[in-house]
Amino acid sequence: MDEVKVVVAHSERATLRVGDVFLKVDADQARIDVEVEAMSLAPVPTPEVLWRKPPVLAIAALPGTTLGRLGGPSTGSSAAWAAAGAAIRKLHDAPLPPLPGRAGRSIVALAAELDDECELLVTNGLLPADLVTHNRQVAEAALRPWTPAFTHGDLQIAHVFVDGDEVTGIIDWSEAGQGDALYDLATFTLGHEEHLDDVLAGYGTDIDLDVIHAWWSLRSLLAVRWLIEHGFDPFAPGCEVDVLRSRM
Repeated sequence: MDEVKVVVAHSERATLRVGDVFLKVDADQARIDVEVEAMSLAPVPTPEVLWRKPPVLAIAALPGTTLGRLGGPSTGSSAAWAAAGAAIRKLHDAPLPPLPGRAGRSIVALAAELDDECELLVTNGLLPADLVTHNRQVAEAALRPWTPAFTHGDLQIAHVFVDGDEVTGIIDWSEAGQGDALYDLATFTLGHEEHLDDVLAGYGTDIDLDVIHAWWSLRSLLAVRWLIEHGFDPFAPGCEVDVLRSRM
């Protein structure tokens, strides 16, 4: 019998691997609905849906390996990162999905959430005030009008699989929808700034780097407290707190 491996687990959802099958358990069926629809619409390789029985979604494993993970070394070549950039551009150029996604929150709502989170980070003693204040200033550049694109919404490098220099698939589409394309690019390169040029070479268009830097700060500020509360460590080397420190 295949061993059951816990890929990720917290109070909102869990993903298990049994052989070549991933089982996603999510109490929020709306997220699963979004994921299944987004995979059917995305013009990039996605996992095959094997079956669905709420609250479980079963999908097939993808060939290849991920490009790495936040806080760990990159395992992909420059050409692989560029191929990922080209795949992301193909997604962003696709017809829009019907609903906004994680990357599509309004500027007003996002600014309010960010200000509340920054206050909590300081008052709870989680981060120094100067670190939070400076990164809040950097994050301001992300709060600008943007043209909606088909976005993944949680495009961590651990969600992109490659075989050699070819992208074999992208997983975890529960946050997909209409959104800011630069949010995806920033999420993908978070903590791996050394590969930003490779990704943008594959993406193939000029990008405002100040906005990418702003999203690095914004995403990290919003993530720190959630990660701590759900048993993860944003203070680990190369992770969110180091990303914030790198902007000082």
